[in-house]
Amino acid sequence: MKIPKGKVKSYKQVALGINRPRSARAVANACGKNPYAPKVPCHRVIRSDGSLGGYSGSGGIKTKKKLLKKEGFSF
Repeated sequence: MKIPKGKVKSYKQVALGINRPRSARAVANACGKNPYAPKVPCHRVIRSDGSLGGYSGSGGIKTKKKLLKKEGFSF
């Protein structure tokens, strides 16, 4: 919820932000189980290599990409 529109963070950055530096995979799993997407904006969390990772909301990766573009994030 704290990642602003048009910005992204990696799963690892989120893990560091919650003081769990070795929990990037757990962060990814939590995002994957988010039943409130896109209201709870897990689409703003991506992989460390810059790729999108997954998206649990309807439409999958296509929707994640569309939401990020709509918010002004450029790939």
